Amino acid sequence: MAVTIKSEREIDLMRKSCRLLAKVHEELGQAIEPGISTLYIDQLGEKLIRGMGGIPNFLHYNGYPASICVSVNDEVVHGIPRADRILQEGDIVSLDCGLIYKGYHSDAARTHGVGRISPEAQKLIDETKKSFFEGVKRATAGNHLHDISNTIDNYVSQFGYGIVRDLVGHGIGTSLHEDPEVPNFRQKKRGMKLRAGMTLAIEPMINMGGGDVEWLDDSWTVVTEDGSLSAHYENTILITDGEPEILTLI
Repeated sequence: MAVTIKSEREIDLMRKSCRLLAKVHEELGQAIEPGISTLYIDQLGEKLIRGMGGIPNFLHYNGYPASICVSVNDEVVHGIPRADRILQEGDIVSLDCGLIYKGYHSDAARTHGVGRISPEAQKLIDETKKSFFEGVKRATAGNHLHDISNTIDNYVSQFGYGIVRDLVGHGIGTSLHEDPEVPNFRQKKRGMKLRAGMTLAIEPMINMGGGDVEWLDDSWTVVTEDGSLSAHYENTILITDGEPEILTLI
């Protein structure tokens, strides 16, 4: 497993990349409302990324055709934006995207309610976000990688939600996906020891029903097998000798 430890120069570039992405997410979140298409979100996201001097790192990644993954309701991740997919009052929508700035990648995801949503949907969004913050408390040098995984699982399981096991978080740096993988569910082994200078994308994907998923015929869109709602929350973080630094928050 080739895990990169970033230099101070690299960390500075990662911070800049991630700060730009945080601004993109803030603006995209403000644009979410009933009646807009998922394609509009993608077009706006690409415009914002390029306008800030970044390059959309999802666009054409392994053939993915868009800059922003826009996943609605039971779509977990990798939803492909379309002009005819219109957001409706009460939907929830997950936006996953990243950018490259001077050769360094950032990656983050947020789930938003569209207009007024049900209390149950809001709770799913809120607890998914909280599970990230519970897990990241363990992301300090000297702890082990799966301390993060087990903590997320412990938090989510109390609500009876399903944790997606087919998709995991990852290292990030000069490539979008680097070692190590970061599961969001309990592991038997402790995993590698965390070291200052590691950068990770931690991303709980949590379903209101079971954790099983399937891929649609487009080979990209991942949906819950039981049709239940799914939420996604992700940040790129830096491991330090003290508290972890969440890079994709403003």
